[in-house]
Amino acid sequence: MRRLITMLLIGCSGWACADELRWGFATADGMPYVDVHEQQLRGGFIYKLGLLASQQLGYKAVFVETPNRRIDEYMQRGRIHVICNSNPQWIDKPERYRWSAPLYREEDVLLLHRQHAPINSFHELRGKTLGTQLGYVYSSELMAAFANKQIIRQDLRDHSAGLNLLRKQRLDAIIDMRRPLNFQLAKRTDAPLQINPWVIERYDMHCTYSPQLPVSTELLDKTLQQLRDQGLIEQMLNDT
Repeated sequence: MRRLITMLLIGCSGWACADELRWGFATADGMPYVDVHEQQLRGGFIYKLGLLASQQLGYKAVFVETPNRRIDEYMQRGRIHVICNSNPQWIDKPERYRWSAPLYREEDVLLLHRQHAPINSFHELRGKTLGTQLGYVYSSELMAAFANKQIIRQDLRDHSAGLNLLRKQRLDAIIDMRRPLNFQLAKRTDAPLQINPWVIERYDMHCTYSPQLPVSTELLDKTLQQLRDQGLIEQMLNDT
């Protein structure tokens, strides 16, 4: 019995404590969304949002690395309570979860080598190799083209690896959200790379709530919407 009690206490110190609000994050999202060092979230928008919202709700913010393919498992088990930077189109059976109101907007764009001609349609992408993030879901038209091998999908280890391949012209383009691409280009002003003008898809970004959420969904909804309406979410995105 004593051993069982000890195991329960250890489990609570991990991810089963009621006073914790556990926020999932994907390392591949990159800055300005996540700043990860040694597998620990140390900064970025998700870190700031999690700290601020948890503090207002009276919970301790805990951040759990969550691979895209494990989101559903982690949410169902309660390993994470909230994951943001998300959209219902990206998760199987999104009706199983409660979703926040739209909190901000993003868009998928292409990053090209400056020696490459602009790309203005899916037709012009045919036969090209496109750098992608593992487990990411893109527009339905693009996903269909990947499935039919009309466009070659090459999952990248991280942003740096993708930019190096594109710099060497071993990729035709990279698809990603605009903010992370802008952040990477600002760090590499000498890179012969540029964002393509064509916007592939625009979408709202939400937070998703686990069925194991320790706070009422209504209260978390209200907290996040207040942060949005007060301009704090936009401020955190711009200041990161």
